[in-house]
Amino acid sequence: MSGLQIDRLSMRFDLPNGSSVQALKDVSLDLKAGELLSVLGPSGCGKTTLLNIVAGFLAPTDGQIVLNGHQVTGPDAERGMVFQQGALFEWMSVRENVGFGPSMKGMPKAEKSKIVDHLLDVVGLQDFKEKAVYELSGGMQQRVALARCLANEPDVILMDEPLGALDALTREKMQGLVLKLWKETGKTIILITHSVEEALLLGERLIVMAPRPGRIHTEYRLPFAEMGVGQDLRDVKKHPKFAEVREEILGMIWDMEEEIMGRTEEA
Repeated sequence: MSGLQIDRLSMRFDLPNGSSVQALKDVSLDLKAGELLSVLGPSGCGKTTLLNIVAGFLAPTDGQIVLNGHQVTGPDAERGMVFQQGALFEWMSVRENVGFGPSMKGMPKAEKSKIVDHLLDVVGLQDFKEKAVYELSGGMQQRVALARCLANEPDVILMDEPLGALDALTREKMQGLVLKLWKETGKTIILITHSVEEALLLGERLIVMAPRPGRIHTEYRLPFAEMGVGQDLRDVKKHPKFAEVREEILGMIWDMEEEIMGRTEEA
């Protein structure tokens, strides 16, 4: 069975003082291969915990993750991760960073070079391939991180606030690149973001998570990611439906944040 199934996932963290925190509770989701999902929610709702479980970095307390018919039990090259900070090898060149995964697999040099050159063309960094990572801007470093992830040919790309540290103009350009890569590669993508606009632009599907214990509050199926492929994203934002859904989600998250603050004051 192809695609990604998140089946009744729960995660509890036991604390040294004997208490515990229920980060996720009964989260279920079925993603078809090639879908792009964005995940929103107030701070502390378990977004990153969910992503780390899908990545295999954490083992859930209950439930399971199934990818292409087999259970996820740990990290694997079939799931690639792009972090908020690129997590690149700064002492290596751009080319060496992108080719790191294929090198670890023992891929022949000629084949690796072909893949690396193609991906550097795709992300617009061919002219910078011999540069060290520390010589690049933040936006360029995230392009390297995307290319390095794609070089491992994962079935699923997991993104944890990958554009959060970028300036507004660079962020918009990178959003366009994410949509381009999604459409051209057919990869399944799960994107965590705190930006409602970004979630709307990049989420073919969008889930809003409720505060602790984290669970799916509302799900949307949206046209904006498809509209944004090859189109100016600022034009997409002008769509009447875009503003309507944005305000609805902002109000939803605002109410959740107010609820969290109320609990804190009562405690």
